[in-house]
Amino acid sequence: MDEIQRQHHTAYVTSAGAEWLASASAFPRSVQALWAARPAAPSVLPCGTAFDVVNLPLLFGRRVLEQLWSAGPGSGPAAVHRGRVLVLAAPGTAHRLPALLEWEEWGRRVPPLLCHGRGDAVTVPPLYDCAPAGGSGPRPETGRSRWVVAPDTRKPWLPRADVLLWACVRAVRQDRPRPVPPAPPLVSTPATS
Repeated sequence: MDEIQRQHHTAYVTSAGAEWLASASAFPRSVQALWAARPAAPSVLPCGTAFDVVNLPLLFGRRVLEQLWSAGPGSGPAAVHRGRVLVLAAPGTAHRLPALLEWEEWGRRVPPLLCHGRGDAVTVPPLYDCAPAGGSGPRPETGRSRWVVAPDTRKPWLPRADVLLWACVRAVRQDRPRPVPPAPPLVSTPATS
C-alpha cells in the first residue's frame, strides 16, 4: 500500500467500521443517523461494551503504537484527540491494565494513562478527516481529532491489557537514557616513555 492509499485508509471509517462504532451505543441507529447528517463532527460514545479506550500522552502514545505495529499484530483502531492518543482496546482492558502496570517493575516509568471502561464515555473523531488538502489544516497538537487507524470492519481486532502492557514496557525501555561516553580531553599530553 503506498502512502496516499495508507492515508486514505486511515483517515476514513468504512461503513462496516461505522456500524461497529455505533454498536457501542444503546441507540446505534440514532448514532448512525447523526453521522449521516454530520459525518465531519466528532461523537461521544460509551466505553465498556464494544471497546475500552486507553488514553496516552501524544509522544508516548506514538511510541506505544510503533511497538504494537513493529513487535505485534498492530493496534486496532486508534485516534488522536486533543493532543492525546486514544487506543481502542478490548472490553475489560481499562480495569486490568492499571493493575498490570502497577505490578510490572517498569510500570512506574510509564506516563500516567487514562483508562476508560464501563461507565465512561469518550469523544471519537469524525468519520471523515475533513482537513483542507495540502496540510494547511490544524496540526494534531492543536486539538484536531483524527483517526490514526480508522475502524474498517464489524469486528476489528482490539488489543487486550497484556498486549498493551508489553507495548508500554517496550516503549519505556526504548526511551531509557543511554550512557553518555566521556568527552575526549581538550588538550592531549605527549606520551612519556
